[in-house]
Amino acid sequence: MKPNANIKKDIRFRVYVTFTCMFLLGCAIMIKAALIQAKEGPRLRSMAREMHTRFDTLLAERGNILNEEGVLLSSSIPEFEVHVDFSVIDTGLFEKNIDTLCLCMARLFVANGKTADQYKEEFVRAYDNGNKYYLLARKLKYYEYEAMRSFPIFNKGKAIGGFIADPKEKRKLPYDKLARRTLGMFRDSNITGLEAKYNKHLVGENGRRVVQKATGSVWVPIEGSEVDPVNGRDIITTLDMDVQAVAHHALLSKLQQYECAYGTCIVMEVATGKIRTLVNLGRQKDGSYDEDFNYATIPTEPGSTFKLATLIALLSDKKINVDQIVDIQGGRKQFGNRVMSDSHPDGALRGMPIWKAYAISSNVGMAKLADQYYHDNPSKFVDNLRRLQLDKPTGIDLLGERRSVITSPESKIWSNSSLPWMATGYGVMITPLHTAMMYNAVANNGKMMRPYLVSAIREYGRDVKKFVPQVITTIADPEAVAQLRVCTRAVVTDGTGKGIESPYYTMAGKTGTAQVADKGIKYTDGVYQGSYVGYMPAENPKYTICVVIRTKAHSAAYYGGTIAAPVFRMVADKIFSQNMGAWSAPLDSMAKAGSAALPGKAATAGTYEVLLGRLNKRMPIPADYSHTMVQLVTDSNKHTGVAPKHVYRGIMPDVTGMTLKDAVYMLENYGVRVRIQGYGKVHAQSVPTGTRLLKGQNILLQLS
Repeated sequence: MKPNANIKKDIRFRVYVTFTCMFLLGCAIMIKAALIQAKEGPRLRSMAREMHTRFDTLLAERGNILNEEGVLLSSSIPEFEVHVDFSVIDTGLFEKNIDTLCLCMARLFVANGKTADQYKEEFVRAYDNGNKYYLLARKLKYYEYEAMRSFPIFNKGKAIGGFIADPKEKRKLPYDKLARRTLGMFRDSNITGLEAKYNKHLVGENGRRVVQKATGSVWVPIEGSEVDPVNGRDIITTLDMDVQAVAHHALLSKLQQYECAYGTCIVMEVATGKIRTLVNLGRQKDGSYDEDFNYATIPTEPGSTFKLATLIALLSDKKINVDQIVDIQGGRKQFGNRVMSDSHPDGALRGMPIWKAYAISSNVGMAKLADQYYHDNPSKFVDNLRRLQLDKPTGIDLLGERRSVITSPESKIWSNSSLPWMATGYGVMITPLHTAMMYNAVANNGKMMRPYLVSAIREYGRDVKKFVPQVITTIADPEAVAQLRVCTRAVVTDGTGKGIESPYYTMAGKTGTAQVADKGIKYTDGVYQGSYVGYMPAENPKYTICVVIRTKAHSAAYYGGTIAAPVFRMVADKIFSQNMGAWSAPLDSMAKAGSAALPGKAATAGTYEVLLGRLNKRMPIPADYSHTMVQLVTDSNKHTGVAPKHVYRGIMPDVTGMTLKDAVYMLENYGVRVRIQGYGKVHAQSVPTGTRLLKGQNILLQLS
């Protein structure tokens, strides 16, 4: 009996142990469940919900940048990255449609050079491998994406056809390099230009919606859950792209001719301070030039263009009259332990009116006047410079403007030669924008305007904020301003700017040439800055133009009158030819002011037949021209007729001035997709004339 009792006891012990373990395990499970419920429950419930519902972001459209004429300068276009999930495609669907799909792909992407058989080989291999995220294409245009998702198999959508599209937004500049640094680039980081300055207005506010998981991997929006995105506002800039184009190419031609380091050109509207043109071109490592930096906001020693500030100080303090005689001493004079020379010393040159000394850009003349009247009180001279706001930022609506440097008599580097050299543009550092503002103030009867690039912020076609002209200061009284205008006019009639005088309109200004010593460059390195700044027409100024060019070391040409003044003239000619100043002078010696000539734009012959009939003009038009684009032509006997307009297949024609019907007729014959904005005739086109066209390409026509 004893062995049996031991066995029973052993069994009971094992049962108790097992029961105790099970009990403890159960308690542990219950405790863990309670802990999960209490501590981790919210997170786990959220994860569970996310497996079946989620929030999708609805991206807001970034606002556009346009100019005051409604021309599109920067806009966002969609681009698509497309993948395919071969694992969800049914075998029967795949085998039935693969040949047609590959043929469609080969036709859509001819430029890739792949045949339908090559596409089929790739797709079959990916299908056999069960690839779930096979890359089809990157950076697809919208029309390519639309075409692809209509292809066999892909037209079944994501759940059945495996078609996965990832839309992205890309910022486009229709005018490419023109004003690119000013308009700026929109990127994930390092946004520049107006894109950066007005980013909070352009970016908009994203929306969202709740989507619920359905069968497979399909997510379906829950009705009523959407919070619509708020699209970004549009920025209206003051830039004139016609003048911008001329300034860009004029500046580029001089930079290339003399292999210069960089250049900038500013066109400012006199009465308002609006910046109509801002070109910034820098030399790249390969010798090309690009809009790489905003050189208009970099302070440099200005050289002789700064002599205007010296005259303003002298005239404002009633020290001189510009008819007063100054002895330039043959173009050489010692100040302290330094000798100042004119760029072309001439021992025969002695006494002359101050306006003449200014016109021939005599360093000695300006330095001598400053030293004569401010030697005992140089702070008075410096105070005049500060009154001109030259020590403060211009306030231009761009980020990154650098601070000017105006040396003070209290500075440790001030010496007995500082004042005369400062009077000729050395020992101070101001930006080209400061120089433009100063000359613009002379043109504007003494009122210095704040330069600005944006005239309005617009939302859904309505201006929500307008920027108005702002007077910063008055540089001098009317009598002093009149004398300043005598001096600046004399530069073109009797001085260093004689080479750019026009027979059709008047201009005034100042040349400038300065040796450069900054950023590791020494005066002995032979680097110069050539400038020309002025306004036109001289009697009733409308526009101020400032051109600043930095040369390479030991350049063959470096005078402002040689490298910068011709750029000024080309830009001024463009402004005059566009009649932007609303003056009535003839455009050339053959034109007559007030003539009743009608410009003949390209249109279909049928359109011309109707037009000429309404004008009671009889003109035979061949019947086979009725649907042909024609142009009015005049022979040597002044007989008017029509002739076919020369256009080239695959090259973007000039459709500005055409009626919408004629422009669309021509462009759609090219296979171009036309989008329209506005009413009336075509005022501007987003694809520049002469650009190579691709079938299916989009073009935006701005109507007046």
